[in-house]
Amino acid sequence: MKFHIGVYILFSLLCVIFFPSIEAETIKHTMEGSVDVQITHPESVVIGRTFPVSILIENNGWEDKQDISLIITNPDGSIIPTNKNEITIERLSTEGSYGRTIDFRISSDASVGTHFLNILYSQVLVKNNVEPQSSTTNNIAIPIIIKNQPKVTIHTITPETIFPNAEFPFEVELISQDIDLTKVSVQIVPPENIVFQGEATHSFSSLQQNVPISIISQIKTPQQELGTEHKVPFEVIVSYTDDIGNEKIDSKTIQLVLRPRTFMEITTDGGVWIGDFFIAPYVSIGTIIAIPAGTLFSLAIKRSLEKKKKRKSSKKNPLLSSS
Repeated sequence: MKFHIGVYILFSLLCVIFFPSIEAETIKHTMEGSVDVQITHPESVVIGRTFPVSILIENNGWEDKQDISLIITNPDGSIIPTNKNEITIERLSTEGSYGRTIDFRISSDASVGTHFLNILYSQVLVKNNVEPQSSTTNNIAIPIIIKNQPKVTIHTITPETIFPNAEFPFEVELISQDIDLTKVSVQIVPPENIVFQGEATHSFSSLQQNVPISIISQIKTPQQELGTEHKVPFEVIVSYTDDIGNEKIDSKTIQLVLRPRTFMEITTDGGVWIGDFFIAPYVSIGTIIAIPAGTLFSLAIKRSLEKKKKRKSSKKNPLLSSS
């Protein structure tokens, strides 16, 4: 008895060592003659992964049992045994026990959702440890949730439009909904002429399941003015190591509209552009109010005259045009 219990404990420890990310669930059924069947299995498994199901059969009755059989099958073929999926015991004496682990693999073409392992258990009770009785059977259904391959969900929070010679926030949030990940690296690749204030690459030792990580950066747009608006691409590349040691990469590309700056703009940090004049965010409200109205009016007239000069110049030189 001690030997069989020791074997079961050893198998359970191996499951913890080699399948650390699997959340196990244990169920217990009592059969005729006080035979307890304890089954430990994962609640969910990723497509293509291998997982263990541990079985412990204990005879807690005062009569022996014989011709014990336990067979585990899956009706839809999504869960495949990697070794013999049947346990047979010729005789199990009073207070005796038997433990074993059977490995299964999720088929690569399995559908996502809940599937079942069906267990057919049968035994013969030996009355007074002398006279075998008729065989009895029991059916047990074990639900297994099959999940897709793990993937990092990338969320970005940015302004819809940006304009020249200003700073804007660029926030990235990472979520792993399926498993814990390690060696996580995030690289943000900006378009040409747009730079990050600070680091564009960030590293994390781990990303826990359903625990988001946020990265907040600042981007700096080029100083030169624009004639028309256009879209500029930003790419977020996330590399990581999954629960079985595979290195993977997920990415996301977003498009922001880079447009000309209007006469008055308020930046995300509280600064104000009035024509070519910039009021820093740390300047007091009193200072802004103290700016003479004539100054603002002069800026508006100057901007209008510059536009008229450009139009006249283009009429005199029809061969000159902007690209």
